[in-house]
Amino acid sequence: MILQVNNLHSYYGKSHVLQGVDLEMAQGDLACLLGRNGVGKSTTLMSLMGLVEPQQGSVLFKDQELVGRTPYQIAKLGLGFVPEERRIFKSLTVQENLEIGIKPPRDAKNYESWTIERVFDSFTRLAERRNNKGGHLSGGEQQMLTVARTLMGNPELILVDEPTEGLAPLVAEAVLEMLAAISQGGVTILMVEQNYKAALKLAGSFYIMSKGRIVFKGDGQELIAAEDIRQTYLEV
Repeated sequence: MILQVNNLHSYYGKSHVLQGVDLEMAQGDLACLLGRNGVGKSTTLMSLMGLVEPQQGSVLFKDQELVGRTPYQIAKLGLGFVPEERRIFKSLTVQENLEIGIKPPRDAKNYESWTIERVFDSFTRLAERRNNKGGHLSGGEQQMLTVARTLMGNPELILVDEPTEGLAPLVAEAVLEMLAAISQGGVTILMVEQNYKAALKLAGSFYIMSKGRIVFKGDGQELIAAEDIRQTYLEV
């Protein structure tokens, strides 16, 4: 397993947000973390990335403990984070935003490093706008830029928070297809997403959260079959 999370507890002040989260992923998986607003999905990603410091539990990435490490140390080990807020530099061009994300390539056999030209080959929309300021991009283009900037760090695992939030349906579909293509290229992805029906088209495994705990784990077929679980924890 590339990622093993065991009994993870995280707090905001005295608020006990994560209450014993367990999940695991194999190399190359694309998993989706589902659940209603406020149940701890984003906090889970931030706890894995060290942006929230867990108070209890273990996060093993390639058998290395992440709990207690700083975000930059975790990033150097091979994790990338795509925040919901995107956080691009609006005053910089697309190319300049990508240059900021450059890190040394991974030392692995048969691994093709991400370069600016490879990004532009994979994200033709960004190539067309390489000299445009980040603030002049559409919401979907900004989301693509955020993902592409993360790839410039050559991560083995990407944590993606709400990639389709606020996007039109066709644009959201394009973003999800982009993530599927990245996963097929060998990058492991853990994604938080509200729209489970859209996620069913690309994710291989699913976790559902409620009140800081994982209440369901399964593949797409198991999620479809679990109508009572969906009605209780996902549907309005």
